[in-house]
Amino acid sequence: MSSTRLAAESAAASPSDGKLHGGRAIGLVATLILAVVAFQLNASMITPALPDMARTLNVDIDAVSQVSSLFFLAGAVGGVLLARWSDFIGRKRGLLIVLGILSVGTVLCLVAPNLQILLIGRVLQGASSAAFQLSYVILNESLTKKMFGTMLGVLTAINGGVGGVDGWIGGLLTDAFGFRSLFVVIFVVGILALVCVWIAAPKDTGAASSGSMDWWGAGALSLGLIGLTYFVSTGGSQGWLAPLTVALFVGTIAAFVAFVFIEKRRATPLIAVQHLKSRQVWPVIATTVLTLSSVFAVINFTVVMLSQNTEVGFGMNAATSALMFLAPPAIIGLAAAPFAGWLAARIGWISILRVGLLICLGALVVITLFPQVQWIVFAMIAVLGVAYNGLVLTTANGLGVLQSPVEAPSALPSMNSAGFGIGASLGIAIVAPFVASGGIGGFTLALWISVAITVLAIITSFILKAAPSQD
Repeated sequence: MSSTRLAAESAAASPSDGKLHGGRAIGLVATLILAVVAFQLNASMITPALPDMARTLNVDIDAVSQVSSLFFLAGAVGGVLLARWSDFIGRKRGLLIVLGILSVGTVLCLVAPNLQILLIGRVLQGASSAAFQLSYVILNESLTKKMFGTMLGVLTAINGGVGGVDGWIGGLLTDAFGFRSLFVVIFVVGILALVCVWIAAPKDTGAASSGSMDWWGAGALSLGLIGLTYFVSTGGSQGWLAPLTVALFVGTIAAFVAFVFIEKRRATPLIAVQHLKSRQVWPVIATTVLTLSSVFAVINFTVVMLSQNTEVGFGMNAATSALMFLAPPAIIGLAAAPFAGWLAARIGWISILRVGLLICLGALVVITLFPQVQWIVFAMIAVLGVAYNGLVLTTANGLGVLQSPVEAPSALPSMNSAGFGIGASLGIAIVAPFVASGGIGGFTLALWISVAITVLAIITSFILKAAPSQD
């Protein structure tokens, strides 16, 4: 074999672009899918087991609801801290730490003798939400731009809860073996993911950011996120002018002001203030929060409540309602999300985001005009499966990675991820009082509010300016 031919084959096996190709790329994607599934099972598989947890641990259902609320709150905080920390310690090491935290939390949940220990375990599990942000960044750093789009769509589809199948399996396991059986499954998946990351994830070649982690800024931002979360939940339950709500609002503003003050004085901030003011950054977060506040609230709350209302709605039971209005958009999103990523990589991420939001707006307007026509509502929810679960969620996650500052590649993905949780909570808190009125007028007003918030999301998407790296 000639030296020329050997050189050609060597070049084909080791492309000069520094990206993974062929079997190595497939192995990495499979590993990251396993890592995000290990986290996602904690989010969607547990819900059917809440009543069994309450019975087994001898607590009421209100107390056990913290199993979910604290999990998602820890996810908002832990995602920001652990993802940004990986800029300094390396992606592979960061993901291994995240999966290690997940495994420790799962063991605590598995053996928990009381609710307190269970909640500690759930907080540790929630902090592992950084698995998603780290996986997105690893994909961007390891794959070509075109392959990144499609594979990010695959991970986004996983984030939708695998079409609701994991929740169904969680119910079956709980009925047969009790809630602890779920944590056995989650532990096995988590350990398998940890081993695969150790073997298949690219080795850390150095820090992505110089300097050291801004723990003071991280602490201030965490307090702000915690305050904002409790402000939203308290405002929705006790009223937006209640003393506790106002106190939480003031505390939240103080924490965010402190965060800005700290960031201006740090050599290596969590994210520089000039970036937060940039059209390349803040519109990404704003669009995510507004979209989740509108479309998520319609799919996962308003329409579900309407479908089960026996007076002005469709009078369905919980199982039928979920089958009709929750499963279809999730299943459609499984197919639409990878296609959306593929399309965005070729046409443009911001363009596809705007198209998705405009389609969402149209579907929400139709639902609002015909809320009592079951087949129209069902059809529009299916449209949202393509537009929201596919186009919007995929591009929102992708832009969180692609628009992030070069010196802090994990900063925007982590903040954008927190925006998902904040937006979902805020949207439901805003429309819940109107939905609770029970009349068709209340449902209609709630839907019009969601339409208005979607318009705001579209406006912020048009303010968004592409980062130079996308050119």
